Amino acid sequence: MLASDIMRKMWPRGDTKVRGLVDGIVAAAPSVFPKYGLTSNLVVAHAMAQFSHECGAGIEVIENLNYSAQGLINTWPTRFDAAKAAAFAHDQRKIANEVYNGRMGNRVGTDDGWNFRGRGGSQVTGRDGYDKLGQKVGLNLINQPELVNNPFHFLECAVGDFIISNCLSFAEHDDVRGVTFHLNGGFIGLSERTAWLARWKAALNNQGAAAHGAASDRRRVVRLGHCGGCESISTGERSRRRWQSRSADYGGA
Repeated sequence: MLASDIMRKMWPRGDTKVRGLVDGIVAAAPSVFPKYGLTSNLVVAHAMAQFSHECGAGIEVIENLNYSAQGLINTWPTRFDAAKAAAFAHDQRKIANEVYNGRMGNRVGTDDGWNFRGRGGSQVTGRDGYDKLGQKVGLNLINQPELVNNPFHFLECAVGDFIISNCLSFAEHDDVRGVTFHLNGGFIGLSERTAWLARWKAALNNQGAAAHGAASDRRRVVRLGHCGGCESISTGERSRRRWQSRSADYGGA
C-alpha cells in the first residue's frame, strides 16, 4: 500500500531526524493499516496527508518550542509579558513546562510538559495523550515517550492517534475538514493539509494504476509463453489533534 519509491518521493528528507524512518514506515504499512481499518487508498491518503503536515514530512518529528521573547508574547499573550518572555526565550524545556503543565494530564512542578511535548506523525501531545496512545498500540509511552519516533513504531503510533481522534469515518467520507478538526482540534493548516491530500491521492492512485498495468503485462506475457523465468500468474499474484497548534512563526531561532 505504501511503496518505498512513493514514500521517498513524498518525504524526500524523511530520514533527516530519525534514521531509517522511511523504511520503517514502508515495512510497517502492510500490517498497520489493515489492523486499524485503513483499508482503502482514500483513507490512507487522508492519514498520510495529515501526518505529512503535522511532522513536516518527517523533518519536524519533535515539537519545536524554540521561541524568541516576541514569539512567546505573540503565541501566548495571556501567559507572557515582556519581562517573563525575556526570561523564558529559547529555553525549550522551560517553555514546555510553563505552557503545557497543569493540563492534558501534565503534572504541575514536573517535566511532563517537556517530556510529553508534540512527537510523531500526529504530534501527540500531553501525558494523557501519550497514555491513551500507549494503551492503544501496546507501548509504555509514559516511561518511554521517545518510542513514538522509533522507526519501527512511528506509523502505528500515528495511525493509532488518528483512530483515537475519531478521524476514520471522516476520511472514509473524504471529508478533509472533519479529519483536520478531529486530529488538530481546529483547522490550523487546512489549506496545506488539503494540498497534501491531493498529492497523496495522486501518488497512491498512480501506484495502483502502475501495479494494475504491470499485472496486465505479466498476464499478456504468460499467455504468449514468454515469461522469461518469472513465476506463473497463479503463484506470483498475491497512516491531532495537536492540543497546542504549531505557530507559523516561532519568532526566530
